[in-house]
Amino acid sequence: MAKKALFITINDLKRKSIINGNVDGDKLIQFIEVAQDTHIQNYIGGKLYTKLQALVISGEINDVGNVKYKDLIDVYIKPMLVWFTQSAYLPFAMYQISNGGVFKHRSENSETISVEELNAMLNRVNETAEFYTRRFVDYMGFYGQNFPEYNEISNGEMYPDKDVNFHSWVL
Repeated sequence: MAKKALFITINDLKRKSIINGNVDGDKLIQFIEVAQDTHIQNYIGGKLYTKLQALVISGEINDVGNVKYKDLIDVYIKPMLVWFTQSAYLPFAMYQISNGGVFKHRSENSETISVEELNAMLNRVNETAEFYTRRFVDYMGFYGQNFPEYNEISNGEMYPDKDVNFHSWVL
């Protein structure tokens, strides 16, 4: 299996989100990967995604010649990924699956939120993810030529989605 780089760390997620620092990183890591695969790859496209993966895995992302790619990750992709990860994680945060089945986690000193409250929270999280995504798409509209892989496509690679309209009607 090919090695895969995640564009944020567990610490990035905990520091830049509403997720408590005490949450077990093992419970979060798969949500980072899912958000990166489903959302980030969708917006940056397959070729640029592959290029960034290769640069991070090789360590070349920190080379002077790759500063534009490093800035793209640090300034645009990381904030998107933090908020998309929260969106992926929140619906499952209170559940645990073990040999005995699926359990809902409850603490003696806390109260579980209602479905309506969770949906309101998810809407706000998604609005913030949409903001950062729109920011990325706008940036690429002006500076996409600096990233030739952004507009390239080959053999089944994903072409970047340039429409950021999560839940609004377009007439």
